[in-house]
Amino acid sequence: MRLFGWFLIIMLAANVRLGAEALPDWKLEGNAPWQARDSQAEWVFGDQLWIGGGWFQSYEAPPRDVWSSSDGKVWQKRVLEAPWLHSDLPMNLTFSDRMWIMGGWYKGRLPGHSASNAVWFSADGIQWTQVTDKAGWSPRLAGGLLEHRGRLWVLGGTEDYYFGNDTSLKNDVWSSADGKDWKLETAKAAWSPRAYHQAVTLGDRMYVIGGGNYVPTYHTKNDVWSSSDGVTWICETDAAPWAPRLWFSASVYRGRIWVLGGWSKEKDNFGDVWHSTDGKTWQRLETKTCWKARHEHSVFVFKDKLWVAGGHARPLSNEVWSLHLPDDWKP
Repeated sequence: MRLFGWFLIIMLAANVRLGAEALPDWKLEGNAPWQARDSQAEWVFGDQLWIGGGWFQSYEAPPRDVWSSSDGKVWQKRVLEAPWLHSDLPMNLTFSDRMWIMGGWYKGRLPGHSASNAVWFSADGIQWTQVTDKAGWSPRLAGGLLEHRGRLWVLGGTEDYYFGNDTSLKNDVWSSADGKDWKLETAKAAWSPRAYHQAVTLGDRMYVIGGGNYVPTYHTKNDVWSSSDGVTWICETDAAPWAPRLWFSASVYRGRIWVLGGWSKEKDNFGDVWHSTDGKTWQRLETKTCWKARHEHSVFVFKDKLWVAGGHARPLSNEVWSLHLPDDWKP
């Protein structure tokens, strides 16, 4: 019996090791040369990772530098000061072979602070063109921005960061083919007014995920809504298994929606990773190692990997991490 007991212990330990070895693993690519930050814009463009602007602290104007990297390790400063000003919590994406940045916040808590409804694009990340200084939607930050059916879509956000009220939050939906002329698809979507949420496209549907408000009335959500036309919205779940949060990141990778990190007043920073094929049913990704819990970090899908860069990890971070799921990976 004693020998059998030892045999059982050895077999259980071996199974634990095999299970751990089978888990995917985040890889630390290194610390980038750009100053640690959060709330920056991010793009995948021209076979490179890009970041721009962001937040260092609330009592200075936000940075306007632009950096790129082909491997996440070696970064090149492309622009010292881009012409756009509102680079804290802007909306950004790659669309029509161009990098786009719009909205955002300027000057933190300083006098002269403001939100923006300007729209900018670049075909090389260096030269930037202002499409309009006054889009149809009101000046805002921390809204959703995505591509759907060949158009740009802006979804919600807040018109004020530190000094607003509950009416500053929006649940309007706008679309545009060129970034200049915008069509109001609905003034009040079925999902509640919010900011600091995420919006992605999977298949033929748009998804609005989580978010809420920071000040003056703090609240967080973990609901998920979807729409094919931006007008009619379906609640996929009013309470996903991941905790309600602001300032998280989301992307689509391997045919799944991914939610990574974030923050809430109750839990502080999150370091978890969740995925879903439909926005309704979610699973948590377990890995051998992971980046330190953080919020307002950049997430990329690049070279069949998920990437995490920067963010507020107490302190601000300039780390770059990547995750490759094996071809035979199954959740």
